[in-house]
Amino acid sequence: MSFQVTPGMRRLGASVLGMEAIVAALITPVAITVGGVQPAFAVTVGIGLAVLCVVAAGLLKRPFGYLLGSVVQVLAICTGFVVSAMFFLGVIFAALWITAIIVARRVEGATSR
Repeated sequence: MSFQVTPGMRRLGASVLGMEAIVAALITPVAITVGGVQPAFAVTVGIGLAVLCVVAAGLLKRPFGYLLGSVVQVLAICTGFVVSAMFFLGVIFAALWITAIIVARRVEGATSR
């Protein structure tokens, strides 16, 4: 079974990853001020995840980009160990990611008939 990338999947996936990159970058100051996390660790986690989101969004033309995007979703949930609110936000973004892929495939499948 091959994984076919459609333009709608790219648009929706990139939208989810773009919003997630902003949220990931914003956990850095929250982790430092509220969580008391060391600044170097907070910057590595927050900005690192944001950069990974942008890289994954750029790779969505290939099936590998969706694998990387899925890894980003798992890592976003794991950042809940740094900022506890990210457990909830990570699950929300993972649900949006899965929904974006499923909805885009269904819509484009229905319009191609």
